[in-house]
Amino acid sequence: MLSKAQIKYIQALQLKKNRQKFGQFVAEGDKIVQELLLANQQVAGVYATREWLEDHRDLAEKAAGANVTEVDAAVLKQLSSLSTPNGALAVVAIPAAEKPVLYGQVSLVLETVQDPGNLGTIIRIADWFGITQVICSPDCVDAYNAKTVQSTMGSITRVKVYTTDLVSLLADTTVPSYAATLHGDNIAGYGKITEGMILIGNESRGLSDEVMELCSHRITIPRLGGAESLNAAVATGIICGRLLI
Repeated sequence: MLSKAQIKYIQALQLKKNRQKFGQFVAEGDKIVQELLLANQQVAGVYATREWLEDHRDLAEKAAGANVTEVDAAVLKQLSSLSTPNGALAVVAIPAAEKPVLYGQVSLVLETVQDPGNLGTIIRIADWFGITQVICSPDCVDAYNAKTVQSTMGSITRVKVYTTDLVSLLADTTVPSYAATLHGDNIAGYGKITEGMILIGNESRGLSDEVMELCSHRITIPRLGGAESLNAAVATGIICGRLLI
C-alpha cells in the first residue's frame, strides 16, 4: 500500500522542475511500462493493478531493482495524469546528461517544438528510421513530460534525447545540416544521407533566423495543394523517408 507521501511524490513528478530536481519521470500505460522493463532501463518503481500484474507477472519479477507495487484503480487514477489510466505506470530514472556525437550518423535537431504529442511522435519517427538521437533546444517541451513519453510508444527507451544550445552546436561542427523551411531547395533533389543533422522548427514559426543562417542546406517538401503548412511531426516523417531510404 502506498503512503500519502509516496503518492504526493509521484504526482509531483508531473512537473518539469520536480523531474529535474529528483532525476526521475513517470511513464504511463501497458506498452511503455513493458518496454522500459524489457530494455533494462533504471525503473525505480512499477505501480499496477492486480490484473496487470497477473498478466505480466514474469516480466515484473525479472525487473532488476524495480519496486513493484499493487495498487487499486482508484489509487492509480490519483497517480496518473491520464483521464483513463491504463493498468500500470512506472517511475524511471532520467538518463545522465551526455554530449551528443554528431559525426558518423544522422541526428534530428528540434528548435522550440512545444507540443508534447509532436515531440513524442518525432522520437518515434527517429526510432523507425534508425536514428538514435534527438537534439532539442532548451525551449522545447520536456522529453520526459508524461504526454511526450506516452506519445513515443516505447521509443523513448531506444532514442537518446539531448538538450543544448543549437547556435553553439551548429557553429562548432562541420557536419552537414538540413534545415526544413518553406523556402528551400526541393527535397527531391537530394540523395540518401548517412551523416548530418535534420533540423525541424517550431510548429508555427519554423526555425529561427540565427539557426537558419548556420545551416549548410535549406530543404523544402514541395506543396502541391492549398495547405498553408505541415505538422512538424508529419514533415519530419516525410523528410526522413526521403533522405534516409
